[in-house]
Amino acid sequence: MSQPPYYPPNYQPNYPPPPPHGSPYGPGPYPYPAPQPTNGMAIASLICAFVFAPLGIVFGHVSLSQIKKSGEEGRGLAIAGLVISYVVTVLSIVVVIAGIVFFSYVARELERTGGAGLPGRTGTAAPGSGQLPAFNPPATLGANCQYPATATPADKPVKPPTVGKAPTTPASVDATVVTNAGPMVIHLDPAKAPCTVNSFESLVRQNYFDNTPCHRLTDSRSLSVLQCGDPTGTGSGGPGYRFVNEYPTNQYRPFDPALKQAVKYPRGTLAMANAGPDTNGSQFFIVYRDSMLPPTYTVFGTVDKTGYSVIDDIAAAGIAGRSDDGKPAKAVTIKSIRLN
Repeated sequence: MSQPPYYPPNYQPNYPPPPPHGSPYGPGPYPYPAPQPTNGMAIASLICAFVFAPLGIVFGHVSLSQIKKSGEEGRGLAIAGLVISYVVTVLSIVVVIAGIVFFSYVARELERTGGAGLPGRTGTAAPGSGQLPAFNPPATLGANCQYPATATPADKPVKPPTVGKAPTTPASVDATVVTNAGPMVIHLDPAKAPCTVNSFESLVRQNYFDNTPCHRLTDSRSLSVLQCGDPTGTGSGGPGYRFVNEYPTNQYRPFDPALKQAVKYPRGTLAMANAGPDTNGSQFFIVYRDSMLPPTYTVFGTVDKTGYSVIDDIAAAGIAGRSDDGKPAKAVTIKSIRLN
């Protein structure tokens, strides 16, 4: 049988004294460290990412810098704000650039006045042999002529015509066109095209056509015209405003298939060139031989027969490059147009 251990008198085991209270590992409970506050800039970055992304980028970078120095919470919020802000900013830039390109294209193609708006040899008008329709005055003819500004400014200083009602009388207004090839009288027709004549007369009174070239001559079986009225001589110039088509376009219903069928514009016709529906400006053309065109070019007058020889001489001189559509071989300049 084993014997119990022997302890000398007054022996005290070498045990550490128990703590007076609290945890067996020390005096009282250790408090948890206070949590760090969330960085305010990180929160602002995330909010601005959806409101104003560039500001979200700025706040995001500032918050990351502050968090690194202070140890604050919110790094995840700051990174999320930065990522979203960058994505939104890049997409916004792409959308803005695409919008600028698109609207610039639309402005050039749909709102520029004049231009080489007559079909050439490869014109899209369907074959036809009809005549210009009989004139039936619309109820609103000349009641409210409007001349809104185009995307491109005027190529020669000029003021738009007076808006509102335009006179439909007298039946004819005469003017004399003096060119370097000789003079000719034209008869304007406010009874059929009051808004167009109102614009033309306004341009004449402001000497808009003085010393401007006739930049295009065509000579084909279906199209024989001299085109003038562009101060730049490029085929894309205009007065900085536009106006709607009148006769013969207003004799058809909108989107009528007949608007794509060619009709005969007789010799001596004075009509407006355009770059699409309702884009009339300052460019006009004179038909020197019966021509086939869709009825989308406003007829606003005629050339007096005494002036036919002037147009014939210009046509006889030919077209530059021996083409059937281009600049006249012999430069043609309108010296002046004056109302009689």
